[in-house]
Amino acid sequence: MTQSKTPFIVVLSLAMTMMLGPFSMDTYLPAFPVIGESLGISQQAVSLSVSVYVFALALGQLIGGALSDRFGRQRVLMSGLAIFALSSIVIGMADSLNTLLGGRAIQAIGAGLTLVSVPALVRDRVAGRDAAKLFSMMGFIMVLAPGIAPSVGSAILALGSWHYIFFALAVYALLLVPLLVRVIFTGTGKVSRAKSPKMSLLARYKLVLSTKPALPFIVWQAASFSTLMMFITYASFIYQGHFGQSPSSFSMLFAANIVAMLIFNILNRVLLSRLPSLRILQLATGCQAVGIVLLVMAAFMDWSLYAFLAAMMLTIGAVGAISPNIQACFLEFFPTSGGTAAALLGAAQFGVAGLLSALSAMLPHTLEAVILAMAACGSVAYLMLARSIIKGRAAVEAH
Repeated sequence: MTQSKTPFIVVLSLAMTMMLGPFSMDTYLPAFPVIGESLGISQQAVSLSVSVYVFALALGQLIGGALSDRFGRQRVLMSGLAIFALSSIVIGMADSLNTLLGGRAIQAIGAGLTLVSVPALVRDRVAGRDAAKLFSMMGFIMVLAPGIAPSVGSAILALGSWHYIFFALAVYALLLVPLLVRVIFTGTGKVSRAKSPKMSLLARYKLVLSTKPALPFIVWQAASFSTLMMFITYASFIYQGHFGQSPSSFSMLFAANIVAMLIFNILNRVLLSRLPSLRILQLATGCQAVGIVLLVMAAFMDWSLYAFLAAMMLTIGAVGAISPNIQACFLEFFPTSGGTAAALLGAAQFGVAGLLSALSAMLPHTLEAVILAMAACGSVAYLMLARSIIKGRAAVEAH
């Protein structure tokens, strides 16, 4: 069953569920020094919890995707929220690094079970251009999360201990339960999805991986998201370390990229009424490629801060249009295995980005090295763009 129009409350509910990921990743960032002092460890040791979270999130999605196809979205999503909430409480009572890292790993698995169900729920409702519009509307709301999460964390920290941040995350997850039951799984929001064949988890992943026309979109998403992840990892170094900006100025410069993503997201929604999703994806990836070329020039030719910022906004902003269209194009191939397909896409996105971000620590700590690392990721996305154009032309000529 599909709908050309999805009620806003459904979009909002799905977006708030997706926001659980960035909130659990970014809300506690301002508390790193306090957590280190409280547990008697270095900030570098605390930062291990980010890497642990990213990799466990990929694992949670791989587990949850096939399970949601087999046992239903509601069971898996609600189980994920329960795991997330309980582990958040455990982290909130942590008194050692091991408890922190172990809790973050379990928390991420719960988040993975939850997050992977959302694209599958979208695919159950709509397909093609309508799916891209829905992903874009969700993305518009969701892109705000990374921008406001650290501020929310700072506000909670000002009220009391860092432990309260994780207690707040537990409350957030628990509040999602009645909202999702009311809006998504009962009443007007409920949708009957296509019946999924009874298959083992491995068989489901084998089915998705054997769908060769869909696989380039996995590479495309991983490459584009890795460009974004590389920027997030080194944003503080770029603006505060290299350009010598204050913490308050850094917040504004970082927010400029969020604004750029919102602009691209809005443009995407406008263009979807006129162009197919794949075409917009190609255009957005082309914009990102131009941005990366300008970034390389800015880094090696010592451009001013604001010229550099403009190039970075183009590079990062394009992700606001790239991501929703990749999801729509990719999930179009899997009407009965949306959960498994979304799991592979999400696991590749976070797994590859997390690995590359970790490996980038071996690079020289210079602006040029960071930008070249971003350019390497972006070049892979551009290769997928070139491939899609060539394939499209060949298909037209064949007809």
